[in-house]
Amino acid sequence: MPRILLAEDDGAVRLFVSRALELQGHVVTSVVDGGEALVALNGGDFDLLLTDIVMPVMDGIELALKVAKIRPDLPVIMMSGYAAERQRAHNLHSLVHEVVSKPFTLKEIAGVVREALAARPRSKPQP
Repeated sequence: MPRILLAEDDGAVRLFVSRALELQGHVVTSVVDGGEALVALNGGDFDLLLTDIVMPVMDGIELALKVAKIRPDLPVIMMSGYAAERQRAHNLHSLVHEVVSKPFTLKEIAGVVREALAARPRSKPQP
């Protein structure tokens, strides 16, 4: 089961996305900001980072830049309801798999996550 780290400061969105992804068979760890996400990344093995852009402590863009240095193989999906923030994230196309506009449906977020997980590089089996 893929392990997803979800960083979202809005409790209702965090709960919706977490439940939606768990229904799809994913194991979801939820945190409220980018600072907590970095701590979780250092202590766990995740297959994907799904992060809001606008959050306290550390926004999703700063988080993506830090993740690119410590886990360059980790797919990152960003979520935002702000057009200007979505444009900032699109400028990071080499680091971010996709930017999802809020509001989104269960089908939309599940589809984007499925695509990002399918596109990630697979590690080679050890002999």
